[in-house]
Amino acid sequence: MRFNPHLLDEIRARLPVSQVVGRKVALKKAGREYKGLSPFKVEKTPSFTVNDQKGFYHCFATGEHGDIFTFLMKTEGLDFPEAVERLAAEAGVPMPKREEHNPEVEDRRERLYRLLEASARFFEASFKGSVGREARSYVERRGLQHETITAFRIGYAPNSRTALGEHLLSQGFTRSEMALAGMQIAGDDIPDPYDRFRHRVMFPITDLKGRVIAFGGRALDKDAPAKYLNSPETPLFHKGALLFNAARARPVAHDKDRVIVVEGYMDVVALFEGGFAEAVAPLGTALTEDQAKLLWRMAAEPILCFDGDAAGRKAANRAIDTILPHLKPGYSANFAFLPDGLDPDDLVRQQGADAMSVVFDKSRPLIDVLWDRETSAGPLATPEQRAALETRLNGLVAGIADQTVRGHYLRELRDRLYRLGRTAAPRTGGRPATAPRSGQASYASPVAPAGDWRNRERERLDGRPARRWQRQTGIATPATPSRELTAALTPPLPTREALIMKTLLNHPWLIDEHSEQVADLALTSQPLCALRDEILAIHARSNSLDMASLRSQLTKTGVVKVVDLVARTITHASDRFAEPDASATDVEAAWGHLLSLHQHLLTLERELKAAVEQWVRDCTPEAETRLLEIKRQIELLMAVDPMVNEIEGPENGQSNMKRAG
Repeated sequence: MRFNPHLLDEIRARLPVSQVVGRKVALKKAGREYKGLSPFKVEKTPSFTVNDQKGFYHCFATGEHGDIFTFLMKTEGLDFPEAVERLAAEAGVPMPKREEHNPEVEDRRERLYRLLEASARFFEASFKGSVGREARSYVERRGLQHETITAFRIGYAPNSRTALGEHLLSQGFTRSEMALAGMQIAGDDIPDPYDRFRHRVMFPITDLKGRVIAFGGRALDKDAPAKYLNSPETPLFHKGALLFNAARARPVAHDKDRVIVVEGYMDVVALFEGGFAEAVAPLGTALTEDQAKLLWRMAAEPILCFDGDAAGRKAANRAIDTILPHLKPGYSANFAFLPDGLDPDDLVRQQGADAMSVVFDKSRPLIDVLWDRETSAGPLATPEQRAALETRLNGLVAGIADQTVRGHYLRELRDRLYRLGRTAAPRTGGRPATAPRSGQASYASPVAPAGDWRNRERERLDGRPARRWQRQTGIATPATPSRELTAALTPPLPTREALIMKTLLNHPWLIDEHSEQVADLALTSQPLCALRDEILAIHARSNSLDMASLRSQLTKTGVVKVVDLVARTITHASDRFAEPDASATDVEAAWGHLLSLHQHLLTLERELKAAVEQWVRDCTPEAETRLLEIKRQIELLMAVDPMVNEIEGPENGQSNMKRAG
């Protein structure tokens, strides 16, 4: 949903950033700004600043940057419309009416909300009255405290086909509204509609705003056809898109940076009493894609808690298949398995909250659980069986939509397959399974004799491993040149990063849709980081920017020389999308590809540097294989992606890559 910029500006004008941020961060005045400890990481020295005049916050420790709307989205898991609505109410700014919605439909929804709230109150009153004696006895046996019963608004649906319906009729609601809200069962073949929930302990289900939208009922009759019964799909309730207790758990999850997913209502309630208020549960279904996305709005790596039996493992496997395609950088899931025969409710009641904490502390990342699942699916003694495993894994990973995560999964699983193959491969006579090829240096007799630690240490100190590296691999050594030579060879700015900033300078409208992406962008150049931060600050003040106004405002800042440096760095005209006259469609398409490429190459460059250091340090076949594989990936990327050469230039790219590897 798009909001009028004037509305957003009015809210910003009435609510200083320090007022909104100050509810979560202890701020101290420091000149024109405020300073405090970052809410995004644990730190001892303040690196978080708030500037009311410029209208933004900035965290130097994490790179997080934004305005009051961004802060609520980052710290409380709200989406943008929710953040606008909450801050508008706080600022006293009236929200515009949604003209595209039918007033009759809106009125019907409001009546359904009131009907469901009236039902919740009826169930609460029944629970406390004489008809709720059996329900109270059940809850007491489960050990629930009075405060918990009140917090979750636990109630009782009387053992009657008409009790709720008659109460709602007296409140002015119609039979058709009761059926539409899922509280009565009606139809052409049912002459007398009757209450859906009868003789059950009732758990209200709320939306993210805390409004009752449905119910879950636990049967008190042992012969009931369904132990748990949920409301059906209604105009307000879509069970695959919500989580039980999400409204209450969301702020706690953000404070703890953790959300726990269990299977049932009573598990959530028991964990709440045990001090785990960040617990939620699906609504009678396996975890869905929408529920996974909702969890990621609460915490980057939710803990999915399952029973340790076969049924629990099966449910975990379904969750893996649901989550895997939607993984993205920094967002995954961990899996915790309970002791056989116990659910969270049992474990907390019998052994206490500490026992539950141990289970959560032992949670395992998704890739480990995926690997266990696939490697336990059949024997792996032969190359053919391991090849079948590799085919299955490649098929699963191919479904990951995010290119960066997909690449890391492929590398990680390839490494595990390699180690698995070496473990399974037979060894004879204590010799390596594969002899060195002709012309290849043998690791049994390197330049420094094996075991001669003095020679090896001397080589490390005087740089000879670099020459040995060049002889054995044919790759130019990343030696450390003199300061004068470094200055002569290094371009004014990293070309790829300069191109990103040139694109932003010529097309600042990109920030409207990608401000968080720009703020999170990993840049190795400090001047470009300063330019990026200043652009974001100008955007936060001006909201809507064009190229001329952005450049005009930049001339008044200390980064104006960096703008000129960007222009001098990008001198070729092959990157048409970065030019001012490029079409918005071309710019948008190239922008996404450029950022993905930048992140991928940056990751490969880091891995290459680490691989070189490991090879010089260890001199093992595994280290050499790893290093050559990274170099091969870089060369392959240069060969298949034309944008790499467009960024680097027809000659500059190859020379840069040689220096890198």
